[in-house]
Amino acid sequence: MIAALDINYNRAKLSSINGRYVTCEHIDAVLEKWSANFQLDSIGTSVQKRVIKCITLGSGPKKILMWSQMHGNESTTTKAVLDVLHYLDNDFDSFSKIKNDFTIKIIPILNPDGAFAYSRANANGIDLNRDAQDLSQPESKVLRAVFDDFGPDFCFNLHDQRTIFNVGETQEPATVSFLSPAFDETRGLSAARETSMKLIVAINQTLQKIIPGKVGRYDDSFNPNCVGDAFQMTAIPTILFEAGHFPRDYDRKKTREFIFRALWAAIKSIKDGFETDFLVASYFDIPENNKKYFDILVKNANHLNSNYSKKDSIGILFTEILKENSIHFEPMVENVGDLTDYFGHVVYDCSKEKDLKEVKSDMALSKILNKI
Repeated sequence: MIAALDINYNRAKLSSINGRYVTCEHIDAVLEKWSANFQLDSIGTSVQKRVIKCITLGSGPKKILMWSQMHGNESTTTKAVLDVLHYLDNDFDSFSKIKNDFTIKIIPILNPDGAFAYSRANANGIDLNRDAQDLSQPESKVLRAVFDDFGPDFCFNLHDQRTIFNVGETQEPATVSFLSPAFDETRGLSAARETSMKLIVAINQTLQKIIPGKVGRYDDSFNPNCVGDAFQMTAIPTILFEAGHFPRDYDRKKTREFIFRALWAAIKSIKDGFETDFLVASYFDIPENNKKYFDILVKNANHLNSNYSKKDSIGILFTEILKENSIHFEPMVENVGDLTDYFGHVVYDCSKEKDLKEVKSDMALSKILNKI
């Protein structure tokens, strides 16, 4: 089986699906086309009666369940799993090498109403990733039914994360992050949790070769209402994948590729037998994420507007707005003050004439900064 870094991603990428706004309407035709090689099933409906679909490939004994867009506005991992399917649909040799070892079920969009509205929650305003115990929503019941019926050996919980995260105490953005969820309040180690930790270490080994220093680890505070924690409680190794920010990549084209390679590295590691090759201790060597990034950091703001004090910096985050079927990034002031310990994906120092001119020439940015 070909290694994740040896795949020509330009051939693997499904070029017909792009951008941050991805709905069932965008992907249904592709899924129908793939039904010739893969099994396509309708597994339930959403609050607003949109069909939730699941695609199954292979018939082997090692079973992996993946789901994406549990949060409707988190589409990067959806595109990455579509890339995996596109690659296998067009590379018979690769498909033949895994179809007898694996049965892989993928739910590309678990929350189709949220995807359509570009919202985190479903149509009832419920965060599906806090509904693992109550199962109050039809989408939550669909996922749990698939989990119970399929009996997976591994679960991959696929998400996007915000641009605010940095890796450890470094200035590196958390481009990809992972978590082996806790299974109880003690955050102890079970056999299942150790297995998921070792698999994350195997994936990280691949990613460090292409995004060194840009892989983070999430805090493992226990919440039984979260799906990852709930599935880990059943002794099934579960991994949270988080697609984050890569410099100058707000459409997450590059992060999409990194998630594709991470998924492939996971599948290959499971096929090759990874448990004895990697250590649980190496999981804890992956730095934990911090929240020290702004999308834009404006330093020495008093040079722009005398209402700011001498030491003031301004931290700005983008709000993602759906307009005419595409996502627009609108700047909003998040924090003002001494932000010495923070980073910006873009930094302006208004004490420098060039930066000051750039800020003033950006109408949207200048407008919100001069409101203070």
